[in-house]
Amino acid sequence: MADETELETVDVVAVAPHPDDLEILCGGTLAKLVHQGYRVGIIDLTSGEPTPRGSLAKRKQEAETARQILGVHVRVNLDLPNRILMDGPENRYALATAFRKMKPKIVIAAFGRTPAGSPDHYQGGLIAEAARFHSQLTKWNERFDGTDPYRVPHLVYVPFPSDAEVRTWPGTFVIDISDTIEQKLAAVQAYDSQFDGDRFAKVRHYLTSANGFTGGRCGFLYGELFVLPTPVGGDDLVRVVTGGKGTFAPVQLPGRDHLPLQ
Repeated sequence: MADETELETVDVVAVAPHPDDLEILCGGTLAKLVHQGYRVGIIDLTSGEPTPRGSLAKRKQEAETARQILGVHVRVNLDLPNRILMDGPENRYALATAFRKMKPKIVIAAFGRTPAGSPDHYQGGLIAEAARFHSQLTKWNERFDGTDPYRVPHLVYVPFPSDAEVRTWPGTFVIDISDTIEQKLAAVQAYDSQFDGDRFAKVRHYLTSANGFTGGRCGFLYGELFVLPTPVGGDDLVRVVTGGKGTFAPVQLPGRDHLPLQ
């Protein structure tokens, strides 16, 4: 796992509270971005420890193995406190410092309320939102390890599946991960302290079912859902409707340039 002082610039960085969160939520998309030639990073806010089934050394090794499986270029752990992660100034500064060093064009933030799961999930999303804002602030460089301000152009959320509030977001889209679903599953399986034996069989069934349903809504075999704080926009209706995969020439009507105005 990369040390924070060794952070490299990336095109896209994904942020979540715990190692294994991003593999589960958007591992297929991260692997696909790498295949498409983008530089990709992961920021884990906490170590995920303590847990009933893991250890700090084991979780670090698992996270590095998962990084290699996905092909992600750099992974950093900010070592914020697990189980009691809270949105607040110091945690915002820590993540904003990473943004200033990595200079991503897009931040993917895990976000959502998980009433039956860890409260860290929601707090991590709040930290990511605030850190994106803090990253651009001037005359505060001493709070960000002496780094210069950097404005992150785009923020995208990847929701936790149990978050019913995703229905209220103004913009959603699905990424086709049919060609990277096996990489995603292998990266999740790398966390064998958390998902061994029958536990991984259940997780695999859940992910293939959930990603199959999500992808199927768009005609894909498997897909991952993302949400935006604004509606999806564009200057070409055809490319927006077709997901940017195809265009076609407008129908040429005979003498259309000479049709009388109605």
